[in-house]
This record gives sequence, structure tokens and C-alpha cells, in this order.
Amino acid sequence: MAVAHLVAAFLDPAASPVLAVGSTVIDATPTPVKEWAVRTFGTADKTILIGNVLLVTLAAAGLAGVLARRRPRTGFGLLLVLVALAGAAALARPQADLADLVPALVAAGAGLLTLWWLVRVLRAPGGTTTVPAATPPVRSRRGFLIGSGALLVGGAVAAGAGQWIIRARARISDIVLPRPVTALPALPSGLENEHAGISAFRTPNSSFYRVDTKLAVPLVDQGSWRLTIDGMVDREVSLSYEALLDLPLEEHDITLTCVSNEVGGTLVGGARWLGVPVRTLLAEAGVSSRADQLLSTDVDGFRISTPLEAVTDQRPALVAVGMNGAVLPRAHGFPARLVVPGLYGFVGATKWLTRLTLTTYDAEQAYWTRRDWATDAPIKLSSRIDTPRPLSTITAARHAIGGVAWAQHNGVEQVEVRIDGGPWETATLGPDAGVDYWRQWYLPWDAKPGSHQLAVRATGRDGSVQTAVRASSFPDGSSGIQEIVVNVA
Repeated sequence: MAVAHLVAAFLDPAASPVLAVGSTVIDATPTPVKEWAVRTFGTADKTILIGNVLLVTLAAAGLAGVLARRRPRTGFGLLLVLVALAGAAALARPQADLADLVPALVAAGAGLLTLWWLVRVLRAPGGTTTVPAATPPVRSRRGFLIGSGALLVGGAVAAGAGQWIIRARARISDIVLPRPVTALPALPSGLENEHAGISAFRTPNSSFYRVDTKLAVPLVDQGSWRLTIDGMVDREVSLSYEALLDLPLEEHDITLTCVSNEVGGTLVGGARWLGVPVRTLLAEAGVSSRADQLLSTDVDGFRISTPLEAVTDQRPALVAVGMNGAVLPRAHGFPARLVVPGLYGFVGATKWLTRLTLTTYDAEQAYWTRRDWATDAPIKLSSRIDTPRPLSTITAARHAIGGVAWAQHNGVEQVEVRIDGGPWETATLGPDAGVDYWRQWYLPWDAKPGSHQLAVRATGRDGSVQTAVRASSFPDGSSGIQEIVVNVA
């Protein structure tokens, strides 16, 4: 597996056996299980999945080793089955080709050769070719242990080198983004500078949440990448990366939210995006009046659907190429991604974008709609307490209860806090960066000793009040009031 991962690092990281099998597991996992994984593990869900695939594979390979000592053909056959499954998973990806089979073939060669050598070392001198001696001599055991240790070290080096190569290939350099046609003023200083614990007004790229189906970040070459607009259009449009950057770019402050975000969850973040308005691209192609869906496709063939109305109204929907003043990071969709304010990411934030197809919901179904998620998923009015932390213990003194609230493409008008079931108290709002961006808030609190219950709710600019009705993330986003318990010493 380690040697195969190293080879995949030079070809396509997604073809690495562990990652290929993991991606197949993701696609085959029922929606309730996926939701449970994201809710329980958050952005660590991929790491845990890869770890589980490794453990299961190692257990099966260990069984192959035990069998091979007495029944070589059976042990070798089981190992081949494992490799065949990995190869099939790599070839099953939508954009796969025969080259993606190479890492699995390397795994087969390295695995079989290693197993043959280990079994051979354990054989007693003069033993048969099929059945090892009942008690291998000490010399054989010592050789086996030394050889196994060397193989483990070699495997670790190969896997580490492969991961280093993948990260090196993921670095983006020598790209200078053009200035937007109208540059926004710098974001004002956030409340996090006055009240520790409140989320940063602008989420750094390195800590911006990432939830998607990719175990390996696609390594897209911007030189050969193209964005195609096709389907129900007057003329098909195909743009290179350079041609896309030559179009008038706009800057917009937009908060994104994952539909898997639970009440009080952290799968939400605010950033300044640079990109081409989707309206500009669609106008160039000419959209049929019969189209009602924008089907966006990534470089691996993954597709999501967006209501056409959401990218043709007055909201600043973008094909984004920059994030927080830098080139769009690979983990967040380089070279281009979709950013649609007011919609959950699963219907408005396709990363590693390569195609926009105008179609109808009757004609085409995307990945999430086939799994019974909502087709139109506007982000629900929500708020979150960042400080104090749930179940934390603080000293009896004056503190700030603070956090963030969001009502994308509507705007937050007011945030209120309730302490120990008392009346709702109006909090002070932080700086305003527009209706598509979240608001920070805080409320001074003279904390007395004991256990206290804190709750928060937001009101939108249209007068809507955050609902107290609890709903899970499936199929169109969670809802409810966040209530936490804090202990004061």
C-alpha cells in the first residue's frame, strides 16, 4: 500500500488504493450514516474513514499472511483479491483511465513479493516448498523479525514520501490574480479583538471548513483546465484559466454554510471571494427560457444542481478564483469554484469546477438530489454561542457572551440572549459587511456562582425570527435554538 501510494503521488493521488477504496465507501454509504459521520466527527471524518480502511486492509492482509504459511496459494489469492478490489475502485471513478490501475498493479507486485519473501524466511532449512516446519529455527525467526522491521521502515518512508510529493504538487505559485473592477474596502476590525473566544470576522483560509466527497484533493493543472458552459444555451462557451482571469472580476464578502451544520455547529465561515459573476458567463452563452437548473460538474465528474434563479437574480453568485486576497487554495476548489450566497454548499458551492450545464430538473438529477436531499436549500436564519464554551467553568466576574449569527442574502437585524430562562436581552452587533455576510455579537454578563443556561436567537432584516423548532440537517438544513450550560465558580 505504501509503495502504491508513492506511485500514485506521481500519477493521480486519488488512485492510491486506500483513497480509491475510501472514495467507493463514501459513495456507497447511506445518507443517514454520512450525516452521522459529519455530525460526530466534523471535518475529521475523512481521516477516520481512511484509518478504518487501513485497519480493515491490514487485518485482511494479516490473515493472508497466516494462511500463506500453510496454504501459500490461498494466502496469495486473498492478497490478490484485496488488490483487485482496490484496482476496481480506482477504475470505477467517473474520470478514471487505465493509468489509474498502475498503483494497484504496483501494490500487487510489491505485496506478493513481500509475502513470498516473509514465508520463505520462516521456512526451516530443508523444509518442503508448501509446508513450513512446525517450529522454525531461531535464525529464521531472527531473520523474519529483522526483515519485517526493515519492510515496515521502508513502507513508512515510501508512504511519507508519497504524501510529501502530493503536498509539494499541491502548492500553487507564480499566479498573480488581477485586481477586481471595484475593490472593496478592507474588512473592519472584528469583535474577536475585544472579546476573546468570538469567531474571527474573516475566517482564515487554513481554518475554513471543508466538507466534500474527496479523500484526495484534485491536483488540477491550470494550463490545461477549461471551464465549459453548455446545455440549453445559444452557444457553447469554453474558457481557459487565463481567459477567465481576463474577464471583469468582482470582490464580495460571502459566508458559506454546510447543510450538515448542526445547531451551534462550526461548519460555517466567512471569506472575501474574488471571481467572475455567473450572470456574466451565462449571458455570454445565452440561456434558454426553458432551463430551470444549473448543473455544475467538477474535474472528477461529481455534479451538483443549483436553481437557475439563484444565479441570475441580484445576488453576487460567482465563479470564484480567489479567497481572502490569495489564489483559491486547492483544498477549496482551485482553479475555480462556485459560490452562491444564500444557498447551502451542497447546492451552491461546487469546488474544482469545470463545467456549467443549463438544463431542467426533469431532465437531470445531481449527486445529492438522487439521494433525496432538497433541490432548493436556502440557508436558515441561525446563531451560535462561541464564548463561553458549553459545559465550561468560568470565574464569577463580568464576562462577554458572544458569537456569530447569519442570515445569508437577508441580513441579521438583531441578536438576543436569554439567561436562565429569563427575558430575551438584545446583544450588541459587530461590524456589518453586507447581507451575505455573518454578524458577530456580544452581551455583557455579570456571572454569579452556580450553573447557568444560555440561549441565543437571531432576527433577520425581513423581520423573521430564528425558529425554535428542532430539525436535523436532512434534507434541507438544521434548525432550532442553541442552548448551553455554563458553570460559574
